[in-house]
Amino acid sequence: MIKSYCAIAVGVAMALGAVAANATRTVGSMVFTYCDLKSPAIADVLGAQCTTLSVAENPAAPEGRKINLRVALVPAKTASPEPDPVFYLAGGPGQSALDSFPIIAPGFERMREKRHIILIDQRGTGGSNKLICKGEDDKSSFSAEEDESAEAQQAFAAKCAKQLSDHADPRYYTTTVAVGDFDAVRKALGAAKVNLVGGSYGTRAAQTYLRYYPDSIRSIILDGVVPPSLALGNEHAKNLEAALASIFKRCREDAGCFKAFGDPAEDLGKLKLQLRSAAQPVHYRDTKSWMLRDENFSFGHLASTVRMFSYSPEPAALLPYALNEAAQGRFETLMAQSDMILGDLGEAIMHGMQLSVICSEDGERFVVDPADADSLLGTDMVTVMQAQCAGWPKGERPKDFHDPITSDVPVLLMSGEFDPVTPPRYGEETAKGYRNGRHLVVRGRGHIVLTAGCMPKLAAEFIDKTDAKALDASCLDVMPVIPAFLNANGWGP
Repeated sequence: MIKSYCAIAVGVAMALGAVAANATRTVGSMVFTYCDLKSPAIADVLGAQCTTLSVAENPAAPEGRKINLRVALVPAKTASPEPDPVFYLAGGPGQSALDSFPIIAPGFERMREKRHIILIDQRGTGGSNKLICKGEDDKSSFSAEEDESAEAQQAFAAKCAKQLSDHADPRYYTTTVAVGDFDAVRKALGAAKVNLVGGSYGTRAAQTYLRYYPDSIRSIILDGVVPPSLALGNEHAKNLEAALASIFKRCREDAGCFKAFGDPAEDLGKLKLQLRSAAQPVHYRDTKSWMLRDENFSFGHLASTVRMFSYSPEPAALLPYALNEAAQGRFETLMAQSDMILGDLGEAIMHGMQLSVICSEDGERFVVDPADADSLLGTDMVTVMQAQCAGWPKGERPKDFHDPITSDVPVLLMSGEFDPVTPPRYGEETAKGYRNGRHLVVRGRGHIVLTAGCMPKLAAEFIDKTDAKALDASCLDVMPVIPAFLNANGWGP
């Protein structure tokens, strides 16, 4: 069973250009010094400039406890940048903007020709007083260890909140409070308006910023769109089923894939029955240490790994092969991928911040759908969050928080055709409220498409001219769709 909501795009970061190690830069009242941006998912280290901004933990008590927000500036390529920088708002909820940026940096390269890119670790993440829950092994944890009962999950959340109480009050780590931080950064930079780029949960943060600070926003890009009305996580099971159905349909309709593997849905069905009965032993090579390991591959490994495979086109292309191998008793590929993906994911998401957001904003709106019971994710994701939220301190949620947004601010919405988390129908629904908006769907892609094909060019042109409807998006029509892997070496012979 998977207990995460993170959507991290798969990509290869490009160099951002040299930033002198002794360089300082003053923008508004903020003084930036050299720093490295690192992501555990890739080897690249990107040069940037960083600083902190002190804000009140409780905005209603400005004289109370202060927290520092970690902020980075990725400099524009011109000596005379435009006065309206681009703010990148990360996903999760619980993801660090600074730590995740190297993965999606290619999507911002053209934007940097004219504008600084500003990265803000949302309060509770990364370097901004992070709220991380520890398991019994003192590692970051998404669950109450192995006990999935409601009582254990509630106790786990309550224990985590108590652990954090010496440096944080979880009630003040909601999206509504966080967007006030974003606007404080804008003011400190001396920018009259900013452009927002939000990915996944970051699209909720961007729209919340727009809702409560409309005069601060020049334009918005929403990548992997979360509608304002959505309860985060409540539809993950059915969305994954729809994405998998599309991926498997492509294999059935491809002569090479179908000849090699038959119907991947049948292999998945076989594995669900087998692993619900008993975990299977597997001898495999660890993807980080390269040491041989013995492990049991469980139903939880299957659900979480298949879900994360479906996020991006390259892993999705490997899915029919990996499922077929496992269906024949060879679990090595799935086990190695599970170990790699979930290990990185556990370190990337601040689960305490995630609980502050979801429990305060969505917890009371979760509904168990009996139709999800036989799906790969089942109803566990909803019931686990309900139980954990019962043990978590709740912040305030404005009455209009989930209301539809209507705005004249220029908005470019992006979706991947096979997104298992925020499907294109979410983008279509949300776009109705933006009179100067446009929704683009990238064929063959999954979750987060800013780096795909010609999308960086389109995104930069949109931010430059703020006219989504005038974009010539015909380049998206000729983007290649990655075919299914026929073996471990790829889709070739």
